[in-house]
Amino acid sequence: MDTDVLVVGAGPTGLALGIDLARRGVDALVVERAGALFPGSRGKGIQPRTMEVFDDLGVVDAVHAAGGIYPVGMVWRDGERVGEHRMFDPAEPSEGAPYDAPWMVPQWRTQEILAARLAELGGGVSFGREVTGVTQDADGVTAHLASGPAVRARYLVAADGGRSAVRHALGVGMTGEAVDPHPTLVADVRITGLDRDHWHIFPPREGDEGAGFLAVCPLAGTEDFQVVARFPEGTPVDLGPEGVRAVVAERTHLAAEDVTEVRWASDFRPRAALADRFRAGRVLLAGDAAHVHSPAGGQGLNTSVQDAYNLGWKLGAVLRDGAPDTLLDSYEAERRPVAAQMLGLSTGVHRGEVRRGQATRQLGLGYRDSALTMEARAAVPEGALRAGDRAPDGKVDGVRLFDAFRGPHWTLLALGAQAPEGLDRTVRVVRGEPHPAYGTGLFLVRPDGYVGWAGDTPAGLGAHLARFGRS
Repeated sequence: MDTDVLVVGAGPTGLALGIDLARRGVDALVVERAGALFPGSRGKGIQPRTMEVFDDLGVVDAVHAAGGIYPVGMVWRDGERVGEHRMFDPAEPSEGAPYDAPWMVPQWRTQEILAARLAELGGGVSFGREVTGVTQDADGVTAHLASGPAVRARYLVAADGGRSAVRHALGVGMTGEAVDPHPTLVADVRITGLDRDHWHIFPPREGDEGAGFLAVCPLAGTEDFQVVARFPEGTPVDLGPEGVRAVVAERTHLAAEDVTEVRWASDFRPRAALADRFRAGRVLLAGDAAHVHSPAGGQGLNTSVQDAYNLGWKLGAVLRDGAPDTLLDSYEAERRPVAAQMLGLSTGVHRGEVRRGQATRQLGLGYRDSALTMEARAAVPEGALRAGDRAPDGKVDGVRLFDAFRGPHWTLLALGAQAPEGLDRTVRVVRGEPHPAYGTGLFLVRPDGYVGWAGDTPAGLGAHLARFGRS
């Protein structure tokens, strides 16, 4: 075998997975068909749950330093400011959820941070390697490249985007719908004449039915602005610098020359689509290769990173801890319903049916119905935390829980209950009094920060851990 895991695609999904595998000692190769990392800002919103993931992966400080909060919207009409528009419902940080609001970082910068962390852990990205096909057998998968020798791996993860060549090669279908038939321009520009304290919104003229919309958002941590413009259905979008300047001049009070530089531009038609399967033998689909979102609400990149976070520990358990290959079936079982839910949310936000608020922060997602989840307590109060829920932050006997969770290990919280002897060799054990967010009992926290097992006594805990090679 050339490698244990071949990760196809060096976007946020592939890089996050590469990091998680590297810290588990799994031999992984990340390949990217382009010659460099993606250069644009497109996925600029990091949701609170993803900030928790980044905390665990060791990049949250760099992400914080690189970005900033979202500015308040400022609505313009005929060159005049006519009022503010709040993009997000307010939220306050709490002990259990220290990251309270979306954090703005241009996608290109997020990828630079993830790539640097991967390099710290001894990994890297092999650029200019385009996967054109895959074949499988009982022992592994072979990736065929546009040039150069094929790569042999035990497993392959397709993180190669919405037009995934790997997904097409496998013949896995993708079911979806057009969220909006209007083509949309997104561009990173340098611009004068607008302050950086607001997200500037230029509504369409009366009768344009939204197709003439334009917004200019200052990109935190940079000198750039992101321009988003919507066009009538069937309109060709000019991605050249003069085309971008022209649409800004046409729809705002600014002159074309106020756009001093166009650094990157792209166009898309918002759609929502979900792969029919997330696993085909030894190939697993993640990120946009598995689900394509409207950018409204900032769910695509975040759902994708969390795919990687769910999959990384499971691949590690199979490849390093002796867990059965069938554990990987739980990846699709857990992540596909979440992706479907987030697709509905993104579409609702795009159509103005849902506010950007609690649901878009993704802190309420969980796996209560997963086959990996075991709730063994005799009685659980109404509204209390249950097995399958996200494990909140807090302090137990002076230990911050997110500090205890950080790393590739499992964690057992023994809160007013006795932990079994000798378990410290297998998992990290944190002992303390009952906690307001958890209650009383034993809570086994998975490597991805969800409560996998909860019980009043240790009965059944050892058998549960054995499923993951942790006996």
